[in-house]
Amino acid sequence: MEIRSRDAAIPFTTDDGSTIRSLLDLSNAPVANHSLAEATIEAGEATVRHHHRVSEEIYYLVEGTGTMELDGETTTVAAGDAVLIPPGAWHQITASADGPVRLLCTCSPPWASDDTYFS
Repeated sequence: MEIRSRDAAIPFTTDDGSTIRSLLDLSNAPVANHSLAEATIEAGEATVRHHHRVSEEIYYLVEGTGTMELDGETTTVAAGDAVLIPPGAWHQITASADGPVRLLCTCSPPWASDDTYFS
């Protein structure tokens, strides 16, 4: 049985600028087909626009509001929203000035930094 505590996950900043806590991924569990992380984007901040050639992602917002851009289409997102990000789709999320955005991010296959490409 693999169980990881959020509080035991040491946060780090990814190349896209979000603060990540890896909950279950290739670095800490014998995952084969997907990964799970918590990401935080501080108030008024945004990730760097990027895409993943291989991984499909799903964002599930658990706190805050912001703007989600996916292949040039922009919409407001809030806690309770789930966003599908297909492989190859350029994307960026921006937290509103009111507070941070905190989201769960799943990737299949598991997230890998070498599958993150910037414009």
